[in-house]
Amino acid sequence: MKSYRKELVFHLSSRRGIVNITPQIEAALGESRIQEGLLLVNPMHITASVFINDNESGLHHDFETWLEKLAPEKPYSQYQHNGYEDNADAHLKRTIMGREAVIAVTNGRLDFGTWEQIFYYEFDGKRDKRVLIKIIGE
Repeated sequence: MKSYRKELVFHLSSRRGIVNITPQIEAALGESRIQEGLLLVNPMHITASVFINDNESGLHHDFETWLEKLAPEKPYSQYQHNGYEDNADAHLKRTIMGREAVIAVTNGRLDFGTWEQIFYYEFDGKRDKRVLIKIIGE
């Protein structure tokens, strides 16, 4: 069995944002030369998420609206965690959206449904954040 590891770095200029990272993941899969196996993608930070869904701006807006209702950023004083950094809402949003995505690799390609894409969702941006890609297989 072969193994391949790569890190991506993101720096969003806004506090929150969604980035379609499917092209970068597909490029890493090509670099790995793995034809059959599994691909893991996860942020290496506890205030960001990787998820799979449709690349549709209305849906992305709905995620943002829904998450802000569940864990509003302000007032910062509503959270016990806030102190050094005012990012308790980012931790909660990440928990809701999940940590990672695992995708089957078949014939050297991501084994996706018709509309599936991979997204990086930043909840506490304005600094460098890393995303790990780990691929295992043959």
